[in-house]
Amino acid sequence: MAEQCDVIVVGAGVAGLSAARLLARSGRSVIVLEARDHVGGRVHTDRTGSPTDLGASWIHGINGSPVAAAAAAFGMRTQEFTVGGYQPDSRPIAYYGPDGHRLSPAETAAFVADIHRVDAALREIIAGSAPDASYRDVTDEALGAQGWDPARTQRIREYLAHRSEEQYGALVEELAAHGLDDDQIDGDEVVFPDGYDVLPARLAEGLDVRTDHEVTGIDWSDRVTVTSGERVFVADAAVVTLPVGVLHSGAVTITPPLPEVNREALSRLRMNAFEKVFLRFPTKFWDEDVYAIRQQGSAGDWWHSWYDLTSLHGEPTLLTFAAGRAAQATREWDDDRIARSVMEQLRRLYGERAVDPVRVTRTAWQDDPFARGAYAYMVRGSTTSDHDDLATPIGGRLHLAGEATWTDDPATVTAAMLSGHRAAERVLGRPVGIETLWAEG
Repeated sequence: MAEQCDVIVVGAGVAGLSAARLLARSGRSVIVLEARDHVGGRVHTDRTGSPTDLGASWIHGINGSPVAAAAAAFGMRTQEFTVGGYQPDSRPIAYYGPDGHRLSPAETAAFVADIHRVDAALREIIAGSAPDASYRDVTDEALGAQGWDPARTQRIREYLAHRSEEQYGALVEELAAHGLDDDQIDGDEVVFPDGYDVLPARLAEGLDVRTDHEVTGIDWSDRVTVTSGERVFVADAAVVTLPVGVLHSGAVTITPPLPEVNREALSRLRMNAFEKVFLRFPTKFWDEDVYAIRQQGSAGDWWHSWYDLTSLHGEPTLLTFAAGRAAQATREWDDDRIARSVMEQLRRLYGERAVDPVRVTRTAWQDDPFARGAYAYMVRGSTTSDHDDLATPIGGRLHLAGEATWTDDPATVTAAMLSGHRAAERVLGRPVGIETLWAEG
């Protein structure tokens, strides 16, 4: 016997929970089906020791952010940490040259000025770029216009490649020229010392969330029928928040197939290769009073950026990223091999005082069957409208949502929340204030 409700929401990440909460508060009966044994999706906190956010970590700019407003309403403690957008400056960053020696303040200022000069040139170049241009194509054009010597040019070329990988987990040759158009930070960035997962937990309060319900089929030919194992659910509408990687995989059969506008947009988005590596040490051996440490040159091909998280919990901790090529190459490595590889690089900078970590925590989003990557990016040939096109309503009853379906700030929790809000409004056929998500009652 099929279970019936007004709206089925597939996925209990921030997008799905936002949609479900707004719909439920608007009087609709809602069932949320979640494949995992917990809510949050790619907002997931490891609590075996100090809270460690394995998925989303930052609010990338708190000014006007609904996520910041929700976090404040839910009493979530935040800490300013404005380096999550791979900024070259704005906060203290220790840069090390190819020889492993720290750049002087004057050398750092000159390097950062070069980055800003190229970024200024990029705006016009990207705007006039060919439809299939890559981020490598446009950045090389911007660099070529500067007339610099090879060494100076190479330092900025490396930085731009690292930015592509660290922002989107994508090779600079594969990321669309427009792939970083959204790379704007409005206000301070903040992280959550007590864990980001408080947000989805609070959004889920009072909702009918069925965990351990892996969806295998969605039929929207007449109403919406969703299959999960032996269970069948029927509703007038559904909000589907499956990540791009899962949609590509075919693990969930959608009948009839997605219409052309959704299908074409999906074909130009890919899930990335992006993993976090947290290293906790018995003592702090690195630079004082800096937010980040960055290595230039070929030695920093993989491990080039470390973020000092010590202040979050008083434990000497560095966060680095296995992004793009590094994520793919180290996918099968164990923690010890990862640690040895990272420490080899850190010892180039700090010598023998760079002691081994006492604990290593890694993510494995590439191997997560319910994510198949950390978040989506735009491949060559895509346009920024592909995000919104993916969310085009289907048959008046199927609505796709999630970070990949929001144009202005994709790949973020903000995008997920806003896409869930949009899906709820489309189901309701009327506006509903997003502040309803965190309002009392």
